[in-house]
Amino acid sequence: MMDGTGRQMTVAIVGASSDRAKFGNKSLRAHVQQGFDVYPVNPKGGEIEGLKVYTSLADIPVGIDRVSLYLPPSIGVKMIDEIAAKGCGEVWLNPGSESREFKDRAAELGLTVIQDCSIVAIGCSPGDFD
Repeated sequence: MMDGTGRQMTVAIVGASSDRAKFGNKSLRAHVQQGFDVYPVNPKGGEIEGLKVYTSLADIPVGIDRVSLYLPPSIGVKMIDEIAAKGCGEVWLNPGSESREFKDRAAELGLTVIQDCSIVAIGCSPGDFD
């Protein structure tokens, strides 16, 4: 997916999973299919779907346009300062990752938070990746 200047958009899938039944994997595959430059993030590292997995957002060597969270709210809240430090344009709170605490802190940090399914938002259905 290209931005308005013709540059390929970047996305970090935080909570990426090698389990193809999990949304953290379906989102990774959907974003790749839609032409995003995808950076999976999982503290285990390794490789998922042929992509290098970063253990933190800070380790990603490029700027990130959007962060898509697939984490329990208690873990997502602990990552918000790291997300803000990365300087991303949007943070997507996918179903199950949202919390009032996250949204309040994000507002304090000036982050744009979108509470929605990032897979559907890019024109795919999670069922397409079963």
